[in-house]
Amino acid sequence: MESHRRTSHIALFNIPAHGHVTPTLGTVAELVRRGHRVSYAVTAEFGPQVRAAGATLVPYETTLPASDRVEDWPSDDPVAMSRLALDEAIAILPGQLRAFETDRPDLVLHDFGALTGRLLAHRWQVPVICLASTHVSAAGPEERRARREMFEEYFADDPRWSEYRRGFRQFLDDAGIALSIDDYTGLPERCLVPMPREFQIDGDAVDRRYAFVGPCLGKREHQGEWRAPEDGRPVLLVALGSAGSGQLAFYREVVAAFTDTPWHVVLATGTLDPALLGPLPPHVEQHRSVPQLAVLERASAFITHGGMGSVLEAMHHGVPMVAVPQVNDQHINAERLVDLGLGRHIPLDKATASRLRDAVSFVASDPEIAARTAAMRKRMRQLDGAVTSADLIEFVLHGQREHWQDHVARLEHRVGPGDAGEAVNGTTVG
Repeated sequence: MESHRRTSHIALFNIPAHGHVTPTLGTVAELVRRGHRVSYAVTAEFGPQVRAAGATLVPYETTLPASDRVEDWPSDDPVAMSRLALDEAIAILPGQLRAFETDRPDLVLHDFGALTGRLLAHRWQVPVICLASTHVSAAGPEERRARREMFEEYFADDPRWSEYRRGFRQFLDDAGIALSIDDYTGLPERCLVPMPREFQIDGDAVDRRYAFVGPCLGKREHQGEWRAPEDGRPVLLVALGSAGSGQLAFYREVVAAFTDTPWHVVLATGTLDPALLGPLPPHVEQHRSVPQLAVLERASAFITHGGMGSVLEAMHHGVPMVAVPQVNDQHINAERLVDLGLGRHIPLDKATASRLRDAVSFVASDPEIAARTAAMRKRMRQLDGAVTSADLIEFVLHGQREHWQDHVARLEHRVGPGDAGEAVNGTTVG
């Protein structure tokens, strides 16, 4: 594509959450490297990351709860969660219209949860590409219809549901969008998915409107540096993500598990008060956050919450994992790690010192896990996510939108599963 490249203005709309912003930064940096101008609409707290990737921040004031306060999110109430997303879109849409009024983009990228993105692309009559941050739906038309009918029946007596649907319908009608609510939110025209197809649930059943490009990792100088131990100890990274790190009992179990072992332990404890853990052994270091990619380059194992970003980064570096999931897709990711022979899964309420120590010892020494993580590492690097994503974005910019699925099919055939076709539980990776 180099010889046909022209520079364009690309607008990216995202929601204010690390697990959604971070996976986009490698692609943004690659687009900027190619000469494109990227405007990134997200809250000001993500300004340093956005600017470090070379994009221009277009900030907005969010109505959503803080992303690192899990307790403020009504995650067990799908109606309330849906209403939060719609209210956010209605609140920020006027400001985003003003911000781009005299500087229309040539193409829109948007996170699945950023409900204004597709609407703005429709208004400006420019192509749009969705960005997934986790597994996508493999449901066909019949299954989607059945799921919609089930929801309608389940929430039939909840007035909040009908009010939400009326509000969303008005939101779309005001923009002149005839799509159903469910197709608008769940069935993109085209979508970039930052994982290999083999990690996706029912990956073979997902059609090629979804391009599985692999993780789009970029340089993260804004995260600072990390110095590896000089005594040759194997490194164990322990991190529960920005939204789930306040687990004092869990971190105490980790310290107890590895106090008298050869491991050099790197704890990323997020919002947890560092003083609560008390004095730590010399081979256990504690930080609120760490430059995770730098640590994973040296790590021999990773105890993780199973967030998609962390899982993909570990797979990219060939690091075996012990997943201790808490919410949302973390449980699914933990199951996929076990299914593919890339790690182990321990429920949070069973994460005792002995279980954690035994699981880490196993994943770091088992030859089958070593072979599978190495094969997946090679697969991830073959995909070259940021470069592949930028190629596909430019493919659409060049006016070839109608051939997207054919192009994705050719791309997947070109890359192929490579040596990641190792046998995994009687199946193959890829």
